Amino acid sequence: MSSYDYDLFVIGAGSGGVRTARMAAAEGIKVAVAEKSKPGGTCVNLGCVPKKLYVHAAEYGAGFLQSPGFGWQSQAPLFDWPTLRDNKSETITRLNGMYTEILGKAGVEMIDGHARVTGPNEVDVAGKRYSAERILLATGGRPSLPEIPGSEYLLSSDQIFDLPELPKRMLIVGGGYIATEFTGIFHGLGVNVTQIYRRELFLRGFDTDIREFVAKQMRESGIDLRFNCDLKQVVKNADGSLNVTLKDGSNLQTDLILAATGRVPNTENLGLDEVGVKLGENGRVLVDDFYQTNIPSIYALGDLIDRMQLTPVALAEGMTLVRHLYKGGAEKLDYSLVPTAVFSKPNIGTVGLTEEEAIEQYPQIDVYSANFRSLKHALSGSSERVLMKLLVDPATDKVVGAHMAGEMAGETIQGIAVALKAGATKTNFDKTIGIHPTSAEEFVTMRTKTRTVSK
Repeated sequence: MSSYDYDLFVIGAGSGGVRTARMAAAEGIKVAVAEKSKPGGTCVNLGCVPKKLYVHAAEYGAGFLQSPGFGWQSQAPLFDWPTLRDNKSETITRLNGMYTEILGKAGVEMIDGHARVTGPNEVDVAGKRYSAERILLATGGRPSLPEIPGSEYLLSSDQIFDLPELPKRMLIVGGGYIATEFTGIFHGLGVNVTQIYRRELFLRGFDTDIREFVAKQMRESGIDLRFNCDLKQVVKNADGSLNVTLKDGSNLQTDLILAATGRVPNTENLGLDEVGVKLGENGRVLVDDFYQTNIPSIYALGDLIDRMQLTPVALAEGMTLVRHLYKGGAEKLDYSLVPTAVFSKPNIGTVGLTEEEAIEQYPQIDVYSANFRSLKHALSGSSERVLMKLLVDPATDKVVGAHMAGEMAGETIQGIAVALKAGATKTNFDKTIGIHPTSAEEFVTMRTKTRTVSK
């Protein structure tokens, strides 16, 4: 019989922590999960779920505007922010309950409160000590705000979902997927949005053609995008509006500022320094291939280790850890060919290498692309377009990257990711019959090379 209170003590009831706890408990492991907030973590409470609900809300707005071309005649619709906000909150409350129920049915003990590691095999929660053979850190990340005069007037992405009212004007600071998604959301809800980013082009790390295409489409939709532009100072005016001074000396007036300038691993007040857990740059917890820290009894995964800040990756890391510890061993997780989506306007879906990465890894790359207006917009009146792109290694005919910007890009790329994971060649794509009429069929009808590039 174990001399510890628990075989596994998980700190954090987010996606990775919950999946690990539930799978471990299914193997007969005695598990506890400590959570100081609501179960579900960032994804359920302050990320993927509420964000996607708001994306859908913005899409309805565009749909109403485009419907007359299809014969729908009605008065201009009115948008009610409190209805969306409160319905979103009800959905999240329901999901919180589902997470609690899932853990309870799995035999996992839930402990409410902030947990700190007080020893290699000990955790403190609200003054009560628990011992565990192993401890898993799964506390996720938190927003990082710029330090400037007037920073107290900046809101983070954690605060943006529950605004008391919708502003008329909004400034969004940042060039990552969070900033770009919220730009599309609030523009679609009728807000006059300006997005600024300190570098020459946003969405760093994505394929350059895709980044440039999305920027052009956003500007054509009426969004004010400003690159090589950053905050210097914010002053609150007497009427409650905000006067923003930018580093180039220019000024703008706005009602609300969202600073989506990055997230950092949430290691604050976890006791890691006292125990001696090693941290890397940006405060991430350093782990080996199977998520073990330099303290053998302590593990970490998810956004806390900052490998890929994606919910499905945290789930996969948790499953890998359980197989490694409790199911006879596991292969280390393969982080290549992980598909991802940005729910911007237009959406982005991508898997595999960008053109820039492919050029670095291969002597030569064949590029196939299609830029077109979908059938839907023949009647909608919208000028929206779609960009698709395949990157092929001519030496093997293997497709090493697939990228899409356009409606339903994330849904489309999920299937393409299966093909790339299976090692699909361009010939496989060419031999596949398309589904007509769809945008997705373009991926199997791109026969003519756009260009060939090399180092």
